[in-house]
Amino acid sequence: MITGSSAIIPGLLSLLQSCQQQERLSWQPQFLSQDQVGFVATLVDTILPKTETPGGLEVKVDIFIDLVFSKMYGEEAQKMVVEEIEALDIRCRGNYGASFSGISAEDRVTFLTELEGASPKYNGQVWGTAVGTQEPVGFYRTLKSLLLWGYFSSEEIGKNVLSYDPIPGDYLGCIPLSDVGNTWSL
Repeated sequence: MITGSSAIIPGLLSLLQSCQQQERLSWQPQFLSQDQVGFVATLVDTILPKTETPGGLEVKVDIFIDLVFSKMYGEEAQKMVVEEIEALDIRCRGNYGASFSGISAEDRVTFLTELEGASPKYNGQVWGTAVGTQEPVGFYRTLKSLLLWGYFSSEEIGKNVLSYDPIPGDYLGCIPLSDVGNTWSL
């Protein structure tokens, strides 16, 4: 698992960096259709809206997700992604009468709350290793994890929202938690 992670993570980080250089107006999805881009963009904006901090669309998480699906997923996994996005949108149409990108913000939150409750959770971890046998978490939780990973790994969030110190200084091991402040970026 460690060997696989060491091979995959540099590729994902380079995809994330390439997303930040992409202009939104000239962006053409490499994998997702326009309807699927609408679904993913609406999902990103619903889970990570703009507040005092940049939203997920501002740091181009939707572009990152499209690049991950196009460059890191094999043909069979890509087919599954398309089927799962379509299944979620069909479920939304059945429950709310419109696609996910076409329903109200309140209905989107309700729909995502239903998905959240129905999808299995990730097991707790100790030093990066899952405790116990991890059951499959399903597409929604996987997509949400990818969305959050893209957001918190973006340069904008890492440097301007999370605490960031490119050249660490003194080690201060015994300080009150209140002195720490923000969560630290890596």
